[in-house]
Amino acid sequence: MPAMSKIRNRQLISDYECFIKDSEGSAYNRYEEAPRHELGIIASGIAYNYLKEAFSGDVPFPTVKISQYPLPKKLIRRLYDSCDAILVLEEGQPFIESRLRGLLDTGKRIYGKLSGDVVRDGELSPDEVKTTIVRIMPSLSVLKAPENKKVSATVVSRPPALCQGCGHRDVYCALNEVLEGYDNAKVFGDIGCYTLGFLKPFNAIDTCVDMGASITMAKGAADAGQHPAVAIIGDSTFTHSGMTGLLDAINENTHMTVIISDNLTTGMTGGQDSQGTGKLEDICLGLGALPEHVRTIDSLPKNHNDMVRLFKEEIDYPGLSVIVSRRECIQTARRHASAKKQ
Repeated sequence: MPAMSKIRNRQLISDYECFIKDSEGSAYNRYEEAPRHELGIIASGIAYNYLKEAFSGDVPFPTVKISQYPLPKKLIRRLYDSCDAILVLEEGQPFIESRLRGLLDTGKRIYGKLSGDVVRDGELSPDEVKTTIVRIMPSLSVLKAPENKKVSATVVSRPPALCQGCGHRDVYCALNEVLEGYDNAKVFGDIGCYTLGFLKPFNAIDTCVDMGASITMAKGAADAGQHPAVAIIGDSTFTHSGMTGLLDAINENTHMTVIISDNLTTGMTGGQDSQGTGKLEDICLGLGALPEHVRTIDSLPKNHNDMVRLFKEEIDYPGLSVIVSRRECIQTARRHASAKKQ
């Protein structure tokens, strides 16, 4: 409640000291003593495991392992006071390092991602940790920097692709054929297996930002004069975050086409049930879409010509249209077929 927000914020500030105290005494945050104090290491998450692996378990430098927040100030201060310099190992953004620079004075060197001593892009690894420490302390004889290993030229890149027998393939084949007849067609994609339509051989998608953005971006483009403006979204993503965008487009009868590629499951994350299964047309009608422009077709190779004709009709319709293109995910279909045999 807005009336309570200021009161609760004061309470949160008051409670913060309790959080810090709990973090200081937590078994998940600990100080590990070691004989050499030229360097102190702060490691969090998987970076701690990489550090232990790099030294085969016996790290010669004092280490603070962090697994609970807020940052344990006393443990960090103890490390800082006893070591000549600090190395911060963490995955992702330099969260810990950025806070150290406010927590500690800058009289000692702090090595990390912000200083450029730890790689910022990609992921850490035991080899990367070794390379970083050897670069900081070239005289360290305990470690040897890993040799660069050349990948054999026979290892060919294998980018992901839509499964053979996937209904999304038939959608893109038909859509590409239709859009060849337009000068400046734009297809706005979304998050799901069908995002792979961006890749060869389809090259069918122009944008992909986040869940639900296909419809809202297509609407914005259509409002700015883009035609055709086609949004393609999966059944699960549609029920997750596509309906509000569609409602906006329906209310203004925006000249755009929404294709809901329905594979009757949440295919990209393992085949969980989709909340919209069997209800997509009713949902669209309930949002206010015109019944004559909520169309359904089975996305099968034998229906290719019908799909081409249907897509063109709705793209040319000067208003909002929805096409539900339906075919069960080939992976779940195989599992269902296998289960029936047992």
